Amino acid sequence: MAARRALLAAGRAAGGRRGAAGAAPGAGASPGASPGAGAAPGAARSRLYEHVREGLSARPQLDVTALSEREVEQRRGPLGGAALREIVRTWWRLREVRDGIARLEAEKGRVAQGVRDIMASQDKAAAKTLPALAALRERGRSLRGQLRLLAAEESELEQRFYLGALQLPNRTHPAVPVGDQRQARLLQVVGEKPVFEVEPKGHLELGEGLDIIRQRRLSHVSGHRSYYLCGAGALLQHALVTFTLRKLLSKGFLPMTVPDLLRGAVFEGCGVRPSATPSPVYTIDPARFEDLCLAGTSEVGIAGYFMDHAVQLQDLPLRVVCSSTCYRTETDTGQEPWGLYRVHQFTKVEMFGVTAAERGTESDELLDEFLGLQKEIFSELGLHYRVLDMPTEELGLPAYRKFDIEAWMPGRGKFGEISSASNCTDYQSRRLNIMYSGEGGRLSHAHTVGDPPKAPGEPQNPRGGVPEPPQTPHPPFPPPQVNGTACAVPRVLIALLECNQLPDGSVRVPPVLQPLVGQEVLTRPPKPLLRYIGPNQPGGGPPKPPEVGTPTPKTS
Repeated sequence: MAARRALLAAGRAAGGRRGAAGAAPGAGASPGASPGAGAAPGAARSRLYEHVREGLSARPQLDVTALSEREVEQRRGPLGGAALREIVRTWWRLREVRDGIARLEAEKGRVAQGVRDIMASQDKAAAKTLPALAALRERGRSLRGQLRLLAAEESELEQRFYLGALQLPNRTHPAVPVGDQRQARLLQVVGEKPVFEVEPKGHLELGEGLDIIRQRRLSHVSGHRSYYLCGAGALLQHALVTFTLRKLLSKGFLPMTVPDLLRGAVFEGCGVRPSATPSPVYTIDPARFEDLCLAGTSEVGIAGYFMDHAVQLQDLPLRVVCSSTCYRTETDTGQEPWGLYRVHQFTKVEMFGVTAAERGTESDELLDEFLGLQKEIFSELGLHYRVLDMPTEELGLPAYRKFDIEAWMPGRGKFGEISSASNCTDYQSRRLNIMYSGEGGRLSHAHTVGDPPKAPGEPQNPRGGVPEPPQTPHPPFPPPQVNGTACAVPRVLIALLECNQLPDGSVRVPPVLQPLVGQEVLTRPPKPLLRYIGPNQPGGGPPKPPEVGTPTPKTS
């Protein structure tokens, strides 16, 4: 194992040298230029590409020509339109080099056959004196030299292409609003905003009063943004998970458990970049564990389950549900340091779907189905919420379209996101080699959702004159995917506690959860379970122990 790691490390180092030797996409931008201005994507590390180079997975089948500069510029990704132009040029040159290699290999085969024919028809000594044999051998040496040069260029171009193209976003649905979160389109408002006789309390104050949430004095135990749920708090979490799982299992979902630790290649295949700065994921000590990260959602683990596998067409769409622990670095540490809204670890029930692309509408239909299930869950919990069609800058790299649901949180005085659902089309499948097969085991092409309609007056080639690669048949591409949050426990708990609070600090349990919690109302306990005796006492330290010789009170 140590020898293998050394070889892999050497390969990565060599790859880095190759990347440095060639002009990376966007090279020519100043070091201080923003990514949107054409920063060099070739300078980044790609664990997925390393995975491929090590022979652990198939090469991603990326279609960069389906993107326009306008789409890339409208997304909040690491690259801009200039980088896309350079990536397309790199792809164009890579295709030319591969075509040249194919031609030279074919000619080399013909030269080799010519040599064999001469040697078969002539005496060996006599054949060596023939000018035709000498010419063929000289041509063979020339071809081998040309092939070595083209193979080196192919390797460099391929690396440059993938290091850039793997950072590009998915295409964008034509109906998605353009802009930042302020441009989100309100689609629906469900339920009534609760009215209170007194100023509503926040969930942390309510939870501490009920002794079901503990978040104070934990920095020395589990770090900031951590928490405990105990008593009815723990029961509420289990009730939410059980309620959600039962509902989705009744709808035909396949239950699944997934690893919490996954390789960085799987994250990148899902559109998450562990090597980003700051990183959105926790990475396990690389000195002891090679390339393992903690998953921030079970979506990554479920996608890894399907990686490099094909599904039968008759089994689609596949709907998967998974309850897992999620780990988030929450890099924006200045926002809401207290409470359960932004925490490093939480439980979430996730929906994940794989569809065919025979009609071109399957993934859109499954997205609508997932959104309907989310609304059904939150309506049965009695929440007041709104549904938003999220704008371009709020879409992650893999999302083609995304709907968010925000619930009213009276203690925060505003709506807060409790779930999202995204259509990723074939973005993840192309990277992770997830396929579907039809009759006779034939691997079928998945659809790439059609080009957005061009705006009036918009040039027909939005890539700024970059020539299109030749339209040769693509290899079979994978099925589109849909995923959505069924229940992110901490945020749903916030809405439930704050919306169902009573004036005395007790909290009503939603009727659908009462059989699972065993209570209709959560009430204040007669006294707290714990009493702090640590060194940070308000009066200056822990209670002093009795002095030596002090009589011990007698007990009856």
